[in-house]
Amino acid sequence: MKITICGSLAFSQEMGKIAKELENLGHEVLLPASTEKILKGIFDQKEIDSEKGTQAAADRVIKNNAIINHHKKIESSDAILVVNEDKNNISGYIGGSSFLEIGFAFILNKKIFLLNNIPEISYTDEIVAMQPIVLAKDLSNIK
Repeated sequence: MKITICGSLAFSQEMGKIAKELENLGHEVLLPASTEKILKGIFDQKEIDSEKGTQAAADRVIKNNAIINHHKKIESSDAILVVNEDKNNISGYIGGSSFLEIGFAFILNKKIFLLNNIPEISYTDEIVAMQPIVLAKDLSNIK
């Protein structure tokens, strides 16, 4: 299965590990371009974290055409896997970009997998309505 990984850039190291595990299970994996750059040392994770909520973060997304490019990866895949670890005191955090990507996948009729449980946030009902499959960290449940 061809799977595009989604999630907060704060989870880039975890996304890299999961990509390798999925490849070992026989899947083809696509990562967010910024995650690839973080893993290769091209982007500095601390710098990206410090830009969060600033114009610099939006400028980086615009300059790299990140939203459209990641949408194209989702479009070319069979499924997405959202790496939703704990962040900002939210268990199973799903931020704005990941929520958008879940919506893209849903509209494109792709399978939607969540690594962890659906978070209790203001848009929980919308996530539930898109019927993701919760893996409880067990990647072998991807079918």
